[in-house]
Amino acid sequence: MKKNIPRSDCPISFALDFLGDKWSLLVIRDLVFEGKRFYKEFLQSKEGIATNVLSDRLKRLESAGILTSKVYEKLKTQKVYSLTQRGIDLIPILLEIILWSAKYYEGLAVSEAFLKKVEKDRAQVIRTIIARLS
Repeated sequence: MKKNIPRSDCPISFALDFLGDKWSLLVIRDLVFEGKRFYKEFLQSKEGIATNVLSDRLKRLESAGILTSKVYEKLKTQKVYSLTQRGIDLIPILLEIILWSAKYYEGLAVSEAFLKKVEKDRAQVIRTIIARLS
């Protein structure tokens, strides 16, 4: 496992060290918006992440303090994943990425109503998401 040492003192570089691959933000997206919590659920995402890549990303995100895992009480052979406060603090960034993407590309899987809700009261949308995650 790679150490969590920044390459430079640039804040964008620091964030990219943890989130700069094409899978990490999708795992976080699935936790936040899809309610996924188990390894098998992440594998079912439409982007088709490979098992070895998923395993690596979950370990990296956990090592970075963005998510945590614990043994699932009902089935001790499974882990259940959840966001830490550090991961929850990424929710506004995810919303900004959604708004930016919808602005520059039509036909994405996001409703106009959701976009308007975020634009009108971003703070309330964030509170609602956090409450649902709790």
